Amino acid sequence: MREDIKDYRGLFMGIEEQVPLKDGGFITGINFDNAATTPPFKKVIKNIVDFSPWYSSIHRGKGYKSRICDEFYDKARHTILKFLNGSVNKYNVIFVKNTTEGINKLAYRLIDCKEGIVLTTRMEHHSNDLPWRDKCRVEYVEVDKQGRLSVEDLINKLRENRGNIKLVTLTGASNVTGYVNDVNLLACICHSYGCRIMVDGAQLVPHKKINLNGTGEYDYIDYLVFSSHKMYAPFGIGVIIVAKDCFQKGDPEHKGGGTVKYVTDNQVIWDDPPYKEEAGTPNFMGIVALLSAIRELNIITMENVNLMEEELTSYLIKGLSSIKEVDIYGDYVNIGDKLGITTFNVTDISHSELAETLSGNYGIAVRNGCFCAHPYVQRLLKLRDEDIEQYIHNPSYEKPGMVRISFGLYNNKNEVDYFLNALEQIISCRSKKIFY
Repeated sequence: MREDIKDYRGLFMGIEEQVPLKDGGFITGINFDNAATTPPFKKVIKNIVDFSPWYSSIHRGKGYKSRICDEFYDKARHTILKFLNGSVNKYNVIFVKNTTEGINKLAYRLIDCKEGIVLTTRMEHHSNDLPWRDKCRVEYVEVDKQGRLSVEDLINKLRENRGNIKLVTLTGASNVTGYVNDVNLLACICHSYGCRIMVDGAQLVPHKKINLNGTGEYDYIDYLVFSSHKMYAPFGIGVIIVAKDCFQKGDPEHKGGGTVKYVTDNQVIWDDPPYKEEAGTPNFMGIVALLSAIRELNIITMENVNLMEEELTSYLIKGLSSIKEVDIYGDYVNIGDKLGITTFNVTDISHSELAETLSGNYGIAVRNGCFCAHPYVQRLLKLRDEDIEQYIHNPSYEKPGMVRISFGLYNNKNEVDYFLNALEQIISCRSKKIFY
């Protein structure tokens, strides 16, 4: 690792814990599944414990502890917007459970016409595909042969459907290939055709500096959704960033305490956003965790996060590329627009068997399968329609998939070396017909 890149391992909980192996032994586990969930910062856990004695109700009580929590809760929105370079005069922050719930809320609240078009892409996680399907007509922007978003196809579809597109919704970064989309450029394109844009920031926010406001007149982001559990903060908090004019009209999909100004026998006067969108008692300690994580990331800086992940990804890809039995998916030569995510397969070893062997014999946690992005993975694997139908009609067959490595801020080259050695041992044993 370069001398100017610090070792951040000491900042995290649980990364030195021993995990059991199939042979009955124990080994320090290696977590290469950070695109799913990250371990927490130690400071996050400490801040949760420190704040716990002051935990009380939000926007319900006049006691001293309630006032402390009220103030923290409301200032949290400003802290989050500052982290994302978003103006408090332009955006509202709404707290939900996770990214999936946030996108479902937007689909429920923004779309009021079955004939309207929502434009999304073929590289999306299911959470930014399925919520729209029963609300409106969904059109898809294609990806190129390497899995990158086709900006040309986006522009063509915007032009062809000018005036009928209600929203463009796309991922900021793929959870399969790690490709990062230039969301401010894409926002500029969408706005030039009169469309608003929603960014699924579940993978992007923990790894890249975000600029909600943009730098010009048209490159601002209208909606952004992300989760805390992918940015080193546990306890289940998601965030929706919306323009101030959003949700002024219409009823919230969840109704009850905290959503109203006044209720009579026959009338409901809803509160203003964001309050009317946050029914019930909020997950306050989850917000404490999120703000603690943001504080740590600000100290580290997102530039350093990106620098570390880029170097580690280059090191991994160089090692994988030297193993002839390994097929890496996507563009692994030009990695300047990638997160620390790499997907691959090994000849004659199924993705599930490889993942299980890495865990059971070496204590290495990876993810395998289609990563809740089936249409995208099907394209990367170059599956034909008849291949897909065969798996649909034969559920006992193992579905095609990949193995994914996704880095966190605490991973290092020693772990990558250990993984590469383990992979070569597994391949060697298979070639000699030695089975684990």
